[in-house]
Amino acid sequence: MPLKFQSMAIFWCGLLLLGCSTTGSHSTDDAAPEKIPERPHVVVILADDLGWGDLAGSTEQSRIATPQLARLAAEGVRFTDAHSPSAVCTPTRYGLLTGRYAWRSSMKQGVLGGRSPALIEPTRVTLPAVMQAAGYRTSGAGKWHLGLQAQGSTDYSLPLVPGPTTAGFQRWWGIPASLDMAPYLYFEDDHALAQPTEKIEASGQARHGGKGFWRGGAIAPGFRHDQVLPDTAARAVAEIERHHQLDTTDPLFLYVALSAPHTPWLPARNYQGNEGAGVYGSFVAHVDAVVGEILDALDRTSMADDTLLFFTSDNGAHWTPDDEKKYPHRANGAWRGQKADIHEGGHRVPLLVRWPRRLDGQRLGQSDSSLVGLTDLMPTIAEAVGAPIPLGAAPDGISFLDAILNGDTGQRQSIIHHSLHGMFAIRSGAWKWIEGLGSGGFTRPRQLKPQPGEPSGQLYHLREDPSEQVNRAAGEPAVVERLQRQLDAVRNRITP
Repeated sequence: MPLKFQSMAIFWCGLLLLGCSTTGSHSTDDAAPEKIPERPHVVVILADDLGWGDLAGSTEQSRIATPQLARLAAEGVRFTDAHSPSAVCTPTRYGLLTGRYAWRSSMKQGVLGGRSPALIEPTRVTLPAVMQAAGYRTSGAGKWHLGLQAQGSTDYSLPLVPGPTTAGFQRWWGIPASLDMAPYLYFEDDHALAQPTEKIEASGQARHGGKGFWRGGAIAPGFRHDQVLPDTAARAVAEIERHHQLDTTDPLFLYVALSAPHTPWLPARNYQGNEGAGVYGSFVAHVDAVVGEILDALDRTSMADDTLLFFTSDNGAHWTPDDEKKYPHRANGAWRGQKADIHEGGHRVPLLVRWPRRLDGQRLGQSDSSLVGLTDLMPTIAEAVGAPIPLGAAPDGISFLDAILNGDTGQRQSIIHHSLHGMFAIRSGAWKWIEGLGSGGFTRPRQLKPQPGEPSGQLYHLREDPSEQVNRAAGEPAVVERLQRQLDAVRNRITP
């Protein structure tokens, strides 16, 4: 390991020795947390562009059968008011793994590409680093999309550090970025498994009759887009089985970052034929089957009862107004907007949590309306396993372990939303203030200038108007002022 990355590991260890929080930096409870008799395995499955309404049972307008996710919901708790920290890929992954909003980093809008340098700062404490310091074996599989190497354009012939192995993962296998971004290759730990020496032409959207959208560019010999989801499933299963075969007392932390149902939509043949949601619906069905493969592996290795498992998505579905006209399926439920947007469809995501050993039978199959964000996973998991979090780490995370176990309303009272193009919003109670007009993302109009006498932003009361149709900013100036102050306070707060 290069010297500067050895220093980074020492930095993490030093922070962990000095850390004194297991519930996140915003917890107000100074009492010692309940001791967990045995450290559970932890599995986090992050789908890519899966909408809140894609899961069967989430809404009457879902036209996709998702039996494995239905099983997961029946054996755990479904959180109905969960949000990604951004309405797009890269910043959400940063937020999930660091407990910190990505807009506090160098990324103020947009996403990274396939040759972008690493976004996670070298001294940033991450969820897998916390788990590794607590005695966990840390593995990851799937889509990274957080940049590789320190600066400039990534050179895949050189060691891929910084990257997953310098962010706390002892083992990693996957693809560099989204499956529609060149270069197309697999990398393991800190090296490419094959160099992208060939070229592939661009492909059109499946919704428009194409093979499935991807950009043209460099590709490794033998790389096939349609094999990435099956290969990721196989790797995740292999990591579970390998851990079981090691017969170790150390628990497993496994992060599975699926590349789907993000474009290109490439469902395997036996999942095709969804009339209610087209090719997209078939691809969601394939994602559901992959979740089933992971659940079966946990059952087969007798690890399921001792596993705390989270299933969620990095943002809402890319389900356009034209898709809604063509199909009865509502990928984002009744929420307004889609992936990239500041409206609820952009960032309200499915979140299922299963923990057989700890969840009371009365909690199984229940829905919970606690307000939670994916930046909350680090403090929640740390509290669940009794792992210390260094002071200052996960500055935007709040543990919702009580909500998981007891149906508590949760500690979070407000949350910040962020769109593809950098538009901010704050949710506080039932009120939501959007600091701008338009969607801030994919849906037109993306951005509008207020007309003379019009409010500069959008104010919605989500309990009375969940679809964000009636802008109440003009009639509620005191609410706008209060929420703007709250947003400014969070945004301007200096964090490590």
